[in-house]
Amino acid sequence: MTARTLELVCPAGTPASLKAAIGAGADAVYLGLADETNARNFPGLNFSPRDFREAIAHAHGEGVKVLLAVNTFPRAGNVGPWHHAVDLAAEEGADAVIIADIGLAAYAARTHPDLRLHLSVQASASTADAIGYFVERFGVKRVVLPRVLTLPEIAALNRAIPCESEVFVFGGLCVMAEGRCALSSYATGKSPNMNGVCSPPSHAIYEREGDTLTSKLGDFTINRFGADEDAGYPTLCKGRFTVKDKTGYVFEEPVSLNALDHLGELIDAGVAALKIEGRQRGRAYIAEVVAKVRAAVDAAAAGGRVDAGGLANLSEGGRQTAGAYRKTWR
Repeated sequence: MTARTLELVCPAGTPASLKAAIGAGADAVYLGLADETNARNFPGLNFSPRDFREAIAHAHGEGVKVLLAVNTFPRAGNVGPWHHAVDLAAEEGADAVIIADIGLAAYAARTHPDLRLHLSVQASASTADAIGYFVERFGVKRVVLPRVLTLPEIAALNRAIPCESEVFVFGGLCVMAEGRCALSSYATGKSPNMNGVCSPPSHAIYEREGDTLTSKLGDFTINRFGADEDAGYPTLCKGRFTVKDKTGYVFEEPVSLNALDHLGELIDAGVAALKIEGRQRGRAYIAEVVAKVRAAVDAAAAGGRVDAGGLANLSEGGRQTAGAYRKTWR
């Protein structure tokens, strides 16, 4: 594996963002349909069937792959939308479908045996046995690894699994194992894993009391910001709470992953693709992040110095971390 073969997989929440990602150097773009079948089911995001068809035509015209995220879990008694998404991907010539649900993987393998399947990070598959099962039973070609694995763990997995691996290189972090979080469901009644919405905007509330701005998610107070602080979005796992008389970020701090300093180690670990998180981001953000990561990957390919800087202003809270790639625990 060399940096030249690393596939750069970039987010596209809208047709404009898709064009921005392609223009900035994406090898592949991943997107979702405008319904609950994808985990970024927010107003103003995602693609209608017509938009999807046009996105594939444009991307393929530029030599770029299109991956459709069907990465939520079908509702009991109503699997139709999820089956339709898989059918649409096959009919329109998507390069792969990113799937989390085992039943949907079985449907895709049975109904569209030539459709390439990627196992979503939402499946939380982080052992060789779990990944191998999806490969053996459903022909999965790539697994997107959870953001809780260290570099040695990723390397060990790649030696043991019979498929490609994809890892996150920049963007937001998710608390612990993706696909297994019920915090938003508890607070809002809307599930990230089924409705595709984590901390939905419909439940976000901001209240000002003098110089203090309070952010809430439904009935839950998530944070309070002073006049000299930038107010963040009320995501439950990134709230500031008081525990045993100490106030701070209990679950996860507002910070973005930046693993560009570890490109060489990821290459050595046998990773096939790098993923940028951020389908909810605007096209200007997408264009700048993709361009900088593209430059870093190309520099690694040429044996030059990788510049991991220049992304702090695009990071959550203006802060960055290497996450589990350089694991330290409080």
